Amino acid sequence: MNDRPWLASYDEGVPKTLEYPQKSISEILAETAQKFPNHPAVFYFGTRFTYSDLDEKVNQFAHVLLKEGIKPGDRVALYLPNCPAAVIGFYAVIRVGAILTQLNPLYSASETAHQLKDSGAQYVIALDRFVPILRQVAVECRLKKVWVTRVNDYFPFLLHLLYPIKAKKEKVWVDWPTEPLYQSFVHELEIASRAPVHSPAHMDTTTLLQYTGGTTGVAKGVIMTHRNMVANAYQCKLWLPGLVEGKEVFMLAIPIFHSYGMTAGMNFALSLAGSMVLVPKFDVLQVLKSVDKYHVSIFPGVQAIYVAINNYPGVGKYNIHSIKACISGAGPLHQEVQKKFEALTGGKLVEGYGLTEASPVTHCNPVFGKRKIGMIGLPFVGTDAKIVDVETGTKDMGVREIGEVVVKGPQVMQGYWNHPEETAMVLKDGWLHTGDIGYMDEDGFFAIVDRKKDMVKVGGENVYPRDVEEVLFQNEKVLDCVVAGVPDEKLVDKIKAYIVLKPGQTCDSTEIIEFCKGKLAKYKVPKEVEFRESLPKNMVGKMLRRLLVEEEKAKLKK
Repeated sequence: MNDRPWLASYDEGVPKTLEYPQKSISEILAETAQKFPNHPAVFYFGTRFTYSDLDEKVNQFAHVLLKEGIKPGDRVALYLPNCPAAVIGFYAVIRVGAILTQLNPLYSASETAHQLKDSGAQYVIALDRFVPILRQVAVECRLKKVWVTRVNDYFPFLLHLLYPIKAKKEKVWVDWPTEPLYQSFVHELEIASRAPVHSPAHMDTTTLLQYTGGTTGVAKGVIMTHRNMVANAYQCKLWLPGLVEGKEVFMLAIPIFHSYGMTAGMNFALSLAGSMVLVPKFDVLQVLKSVDKYHVSIFPGVQAIYVAINNYPGVGKYNIHSIKACISGAGPLHQEVQKKFEALTGGKLVEGYGLTEASPVTHCNPVFGKRKIGMIGLPFVGTDAKIVDVETGTKDMGVREIGEVVVKGPQVMQGYWNHPEETAMVLKDGWLHTGDIGYMDEDGFFAIVDRKKDMVKVGGENVYPRDVEEVLFQNEKVLDCVVAGVPDEKLVDKIKAYIVLKPGQTCDSTEIIEFCKGKLAKYKVPKEVEFRESLPKNMVGKMLRRLLVEEEKAKLKK
C-alpha cells in the first residue's frame, strides 16, 4: 500500500518534498526588505509602510528592547489587535532573540495574569484599552515595562485627529497612563537607533509560546521554534505555486495573535513579499471596502467571515473579484457557504485544517485542482498523517476507517511549556495526537468527522454535530448554526440545534425538525431547536460549542 497516497493528488506545481530557509522569520524580513525595499508591506487605514519602512521600524524597536536589557530567552508579551505595532513588535522580539507570547484581547484579568505568570513574560507591548487590566495584574505578574500604543497610531492625519471623538462616543477611550511602568510605543521607537540588529538564531531555539484557546481546560503554552514558524509559512507558500512574489495582497481580518492569522496571514505574506491589509476587528463593510481598494488576492479566514460577506446586503457594490484564493480554518466549512462565496468572488474557497500545536496548518484541499467537499484535504508538503484507533492510539486504521488523526512534520510543536505530562499524552514517537476523529480515503484526502469530545452518543449510535450542521445550512432561512449534545432531565445526551435566522426570516422548531427528518437518520435529528440572535465564538470566529453545553448543564442545576 502506498503510505503517502496524497502526493498523487497534489495540485500541479506543488512539490513533493519540503525546502525552506534555515533562518528566522525576522532574518527573512530583512532579506525581503533588501530585495523589495519599495514594495508595500502594510496597509492600515490608508497608511502605507514599504518593506524598507517595516524593517527599519523593527530594527528601531529591537534597539528599544535591547536598551531595556532584554536578552535571548527573555519573554515578551504582545497584547494587541491587528495593527502596525503588532507586526513591528512581533518581528522585533524575534530579532533580539527573545521569546514571544501573544495575549488574547478578550482575556479577563485572571486569564491575562495566568499567561503572563505561566510564560514568565515581564515586558508587554499593549493597546491602551488593555492598560486597566494590566494595572490589576502588574504587581502580581512583576511587570517591568509596558509599551503602550493606540489604535489610531499610524492612522492618516485627519483620521488620527477624529479617532478620539469616536472612541469617547463609543466609551472605549482610555486616558494615557502616567505611571513610570508605561511608556509610549511610538515615542520610544522614534527616538531609537535605526542601525540594523543581527541576531542569527539556531532553527531549533524556542521563539514563541503560543497559548491554546483553553477550550478544554487551562490554556497551555505551545513551544514553537524558529523551524516550526518558518516551515509552516513556507508550506503555505508552496501550496499555492501560482502566486507571484512581490505582487500578492493579503487580507488580515483574522487576528495575528492567533496562530492561524500569524502563519496563514502575516508570515505567509512575508514569505511572498506580499502586502498585508490590517483590520483590527472584523467589520464586513470595512473588509469589503479594503478588498476593493487594495485588490486583495489572498484572504485566509473562517466560515463566519465568509457567511457575513455572503449575506451582506450591499456586497454587489464592491469589486471583490481580485480574490484568487481563500483558505478557511478554525472549524468546518459548510458546502452552501463555499458555493455562494465562490459565485460572488470568482475566487477559490477551500477548507484547511490545523491546530495550535502544529503552528497551526497541517492539511488543506488543493486550491486549483481536484478538491473534495466536506474534507479537510491533503497533508501539507513535508507532513505525514495517519489515522489510529481511538482507544489506544497505537493501531493504524485502514482506508475510510474512523479513528484519531495524528500528524508529524517540521511544524509540530516541541511540547507544552511547563506541562511535561500533557506533552507526553499528545506527542508520541514524534506523532502529534490531535484529538480529532476522522478518516482518510483512497486518494489521501482526510476528513474530520468531529472532535473526540464533541461526539454525541444517542441510543448507542455515534452522532457527529457536523453531519447535522451540513443539513441545517441547506435550509434557506438559516444564517448560522451549531449543534451540540446536551443533557436532558435524565442526564442523557440529546441533539440540540442553535440557529440564527437570516434577517426578515421567521421559523419555528417544528419546521426545522421536519426539514431534518427527510435528510438525516432518525437518531441524528435534533430533539430541540433554539433560535438566537448570535452564537458564541472566539475572536478568530471558531464556534464555542462548549459554552452552550455548559449553559444547558447550569439550567439543570437550578
